[in-house]
Amino acid sequence: MSLGIVFLSEVFGTGMLTLLGCGVVANVALKGTKGNSGGFLMVNFGWGIAVFAGVYVAAMSGAHLNPAVTLGLLVDGKAEFAPGVAVSAASTFTYFGGELLGAFLGAVFAWLAHKQHFDAEPLAASKLAVFSTGPAIRSYPWNLVTEIIATFVLVFVILTFGGTPSGLGPLAVALLVVGIGASLGGPTGYAINPARDLGPRIAHALLPIKGKGSSDWAYSWVPIVGPLLGGTIAGLVAHSIPIMATVAK
Repeated sequence: MSLGIVFLSEVFGTGMLTLLGCGVVANVALKGTKGNSGGFLMVNFGWGIAVFAGVYVAAMSGAHLNPAVTLGLLVDGKAEFAPGVAVSAASTFTYFGGELLGAFLGAVFAWLAHKQHFDAEPLAASKLAVFSTGPAIRSYPWNLVTEIIATFVLVFVILTFGGTPSGLGPLAVALLVVGIGASLGGPTGYAINPARDLGPRIAHALLPIKGKGSSDWAYSWVPIVGPLLGGTIAGLVAHSIPIMATVAK
């Protein structure tokens, strides 16, 4: 498979992820929508379904949709990122680029779908929340710990899916994301994906959103560094524990 196909697959898959994921946050957070004040559990399920859709769209490239997943596979010592896609520096950065661009584009389309409600929403914080995560209690070290733990769960469990029926994969990952959100999402909003946070945050900074306020770049490193560390640790643990090697065969 060519790296161009891999790139486009990840762009479309990650774009679907953030279109539906940012979209559910917009439906809950913005003034006057049908889903306004639907609650955090609605957001959890919306993001789970977003993952479900994104995985199917990007199935050809292995549906990483997330640099932390790509990095976890790399550290775990996989020979291929997907059938016919050898692990290399070029393929790794192809995944990273596709994931980031897709996340950006998906957020732009989520904004377009909710444009009138962005205009009606008086709170800048609610507008930013559609695009990117933020902590309930701002403490960078503890926020980082939360993102590391939550992303470790995501990537470590994904790395065990090698022994499950192939058709279960998208649903299993979707339910896992719902569970992570419900169990570990409260402190930081569970970015668990550097592209999912950075791409939409860039979109927030660039789009002509009425009364949007700051893009909170001071916090932006946490949902990048935390997930990358969590994914790396998950890959190292999966590679080093014999039982995990057995499951993955």
